[in-house]
Amino acid sequence: MSLTKTPICDFGKKAENFKLKSTDNKIISLNDLKGEKGTLIMFICNHCPYVKAIIKGLVEDCKNLKEFGINSVAICSNDVKNYPEDSFENMIIFSKENNFSFPYLHDETQKVARTYNAVCTPDFFAYNSNLELQYRGRIKQLKDLKPIDEGDSELFKALTLISKTGQGPEKQHPSMGCNIKWIK
Repeated sequence: MSLTKTPICDFGKKAENFKLKSTDNKIISLNDLKGEKGTLIMFICNHCPYVKAIIKGLVEDCKNLKEFGINSVAICSNDVKNYPEDSFENMIIFSKENNFSFPYLHDETQKVARTYNAVCTPDFFAYNSNLELQYRGRIKQLKDLKPIDEGDSELFKALTLISKTGQGPEKQHPSMGCNIKWIK
C-alpha cells in the first residue's frame, strides 16, 4: 500500500466517454448513466483499507444524491493478477455485500483510469450536467481510517452544490488512499 493523494481539481475538464462491463454483466457507457444534474465517477477497489473505511457512507451518499439528479458509478481498475481481491468475481461480491445502488464497472485494461488520470482508491470525479469537472476531493477527513466528523460528507455537500449551481466548491481537500495497482 502506497498512500497517494489526488491532484487539485481541473475545473471544467470534460468527462471522457467509456464502455465497461458492470457486475450485472452489462456493458455500460458514461452516456448511459449521466445524471440530469451531475455525475459522480469514482475509482475504488475491493481491498483498499481507505475504501473499506468510507464505503458505508459512500453508498449512503450515492443513494441520497439520486434525489438531487446525480447519478453515480464506481470503477475498479486494479491489476487483478497481482491483487486477486479486486477480481471481477470479488467485485460482484463486494457490491452485493455493500448494497451498491450504482453500477460497479471493471476497467480490465486500465484505459479508463489512465484517461481520467486516476491515482488512488478512492478517487472521486464529480461533474455537472454538462459533464464538466467540478470536484475532485475527499469524502471526509479520516483519522486512523475512521471518519472524523458526523453529518454530511464533503463529497455530498459538493455534489448537492453542483446539482443546484453547476459549480463545485472552490476549496477542496484531496482524497487519499492506496495507489492504483497498475499492470506492469
